[in-house]
Amino acid sequence: MENRQDSGSRGLNLATPDVGQASPALVLRGWCTANSRYFRPPNTSDTKISRTETINLQDFGPRGRGCSRQNGKTSGAVKLSPNQLFLKKRGVQDHLEDALRRLKPLDPVSLSISSRTDRGVHALSNSAHFDFQRTNDKPPFTEDILVEALNFHLKAEQISITRAYRVPDDFHARFQALSRTYVYRIALGVSYPSQLPLAERDMCWNLRHTELDVEAMSEAGAMLLGTHDFSSFRAVNSDLSFRNPVRTLDVARIQPGRAFVCEHFHREIPFWELTFKSKSFLYKQVRRMTGALVAVGQRRISLTKLKEIMEARDSLAYPKNIIAPARGLFLTRVDYSESDLLSPQTSAGVRSNAKIQM
Repeated sequence: MENRQDSGSRGLNLATPDVGQASPALVLRGWCTANSRYFRPPNTSDTKISRTETINLQDFGPRGRGCSRQNGKTSGAVKLSPNQLFLKKRGVQDHLEDALRRLKPLDPVSLSISSRTDRGVHALSNSAHFDFQRTNDKPPFTEDILVEALNFHLKAEQISITRAYRVPDDFHARFQALSRTYVYRIALGVSYPSQLPLAERDMCWNLRHTELDVEAMSEAGAMLLGTHDFSSFRAVNSDLSFRNPVRTLDVARIQPGRAFVCEHFHREIPFWELTFKSKSFLYKQVRRMTGALVAVGQRRISLTKLKEIMEARDSLAYPKNIIAPARGLFLTRVDYSESDLLSPQTSAGVRSNAKIQM
């Protein structure tokens, strides 16, 4: 089921020229697996130009060379603590901020990333914002030069900036996101990851079963739609007691998928995709919802049992050993209101509910 939208809404790609003329800020876009906390350093002088930028990011979770490994584990999109850095762990945010430091800003630069992904989760379209002011009264970088310069310093990592975009000074990539969409990929009839095409390794959840009860899975997904207390579908972590477990799930859809490389492999592998869309998700909520829907599709749990799990509102009520692994999960888009991305001058005539995909 599609998410609800205002009747006057329309989609707009960031590549459109009018959006590119927004305000003094930059947005980075690319592959990314790191998280961040928001911090915006104050301008040190009113006479110097500080621009807020948004970027698009992309990354392949466990395969990204930019995510250092410790005891076989990779870092996610989160910025890591000093203790983790001492252990040589590096998150995507750390690499991005290192690249920004090499551009010699006047003040220290800190990123705020829109969606904080777990270790091993991929991002096809993540976004982040930061303030950047050059030294010696130099003019701001153009968007194209900023993208090229950052990618030059990121070339040793599997992180790519695909777009930089000027946004208003008060724009926040995380808190102003209207929705986030995740897609989970499943490959059927594959007992071991080594039986997958190389391009699919660590990019999907391989199941040895050749069939799923898709109709039952669709019914299970419909049960999750709407506003609920999703306590049973969140994993325990340090901020558990501080997060409101009530979320509104706008989309829970299962549909046939396809392999990234299918024409040049010796056998055909059926793929399925589960799509979830919400303004925000709880810690590991998508992976736990996916695992529950797959368990329903394999007839390991019934729809009645799923309802009981949901109504328990307790993370301990979630069955053990059914959570979906991180490797099949992709952040595919983050949506913003057009008016939030445009400067006051540009947005004077655009007071609509239009949404922009990042």
